[in-house]
Amino acid sequence: MDFSIPAHLEPMLDRIRHFVDTELIPLEPRFLNEEFRHLLPILADKRRQVQAMGLWAPWLPAEYGGMGLPLAEYAHVSEVLGRTPLGHYVFNCQAPDVGNMEVLMMYGSPEQQAHWLDPLARGEIRSCFCMTEPENPGSNPVLMDATAVKDGDDYVINGHKWFSTAADGAAMAIVMAITNPEADSRHKRASQILVPTDTPGYRLVRNISVMGEAGSDHASHAEVVFENCRVPQSNLLGPEGAGFQIAQERLGPGRIHHCMRWIGIAERALDLLCAYAVRRRLSSSAMLSDQQAVQFWIAESRAEIDAARLLVLHAAWRIDRVGASAARVEISTIKFVVANMLQQVLDRAIQVHGALGMTDDTPLSYWYRHERAARIYDGPDEVHKWVVARSVLAKYRQ
Repeated sequence: MDFSIPAHLEPMLDRIRHFVDTELIPLEPRFLNEEFRHLLPILADKRRQVQAMGLWAPWLPAEYGGMGLPLAEYAHVSEVLGRTPLGHYVFNCQAPDVGNMEVLMMYGSPEQQAHWLDPLARGEIRSCFCMTEPENPGSNPVLMDATAVKDGDDYVINGHKWFSTAADGAAMAIVMAITNPEADSRHKRASQILVPTDTPGYRLVRNISVMGEAGSDHASHAEVVFENCRVPQSNLLGPEGAGFQIAQERLGPGRIHHCMRWIGIAERALDLLCAYAVRRRLSSSAMLSDQQAVQFWIAESRAEIDAARLLVLHAAWRIDRVGASAARVEISTIKFVVANMLQQVLDRAIQVHGALGMTDDTPLSYWYRHERAARIYDGPDEVHKWVVARSVLAKYRQ
């Protein structure tokens, strides 16, 4: 196994890194202090620049207008884009659109792909994914109250969802709801169904305030209600009752995307920490970087980021070769290891910045607020540790 950056990838990463540094990072003060929708005209221009450079949607197959990078190579790109909160959106590889496009590629009918996948791939529309319910634990997607009942040629959907990321302004939602309540296996009760957001009965209740800010458009998490929401049965994604299976296939590669983005955030946080430490004077002769505690934080952060990166690249390598199902333990391992590494590095960076670290003059406090959820969404730490521990113990129980 060779996890060094492939030679053919280096020039591309340099171009992306330069674009992030010169075109996107200068926009961060506005992103941090204005509503996201105010930046949309500027970001639309940046997206056109990315398309013109041939760097659009690095993970997406070439037939859909992307670069077609394998997962292990896209992981490096995701890290570079993660250095700014704007990176993934501008390159059209933001959640939840990236996961929804993957599902449409695997399970969408030709008609569904033409109607939804193609405009998503071109960046003309956005989408959301409605699975989590406030009344049920998000860590257990087989516990679900939302239903989709057949009536003639339609499904009639009723349910209550929340933390539907980017539902504000989305043209379409992929909804997970119970279609087969009597199925022998609880893993075969739910299906995934495409719901245009202009369908009567679909209602966006609110953008949920997260750590004091509700956000807007792509940078938001919504509460959504389905009240006798009627869509054609032809909107079913894949086989009926395959909702849980599709969700698991969607989440495996998605965790690689998240983890490498978190590593990009950690790298930027460490960069900000070091740059501030060498210029912040404590006295006439001492700099912040001279303090042993700060030096230890730098060393620990450097080691933890590098170790996390190798774990993620190994998991991506495994997924590329054996599939997400066979790499389940590796995927669970990176989910809690990288999420916790990110919290540690961000905390150290804020501590070094002092009061400045609490402000929105740097992206540190934004990431500290929003990425605390890294230890919760896509399965909380405890669930993933349980998966890993069960795998380890199984060998001894045999």
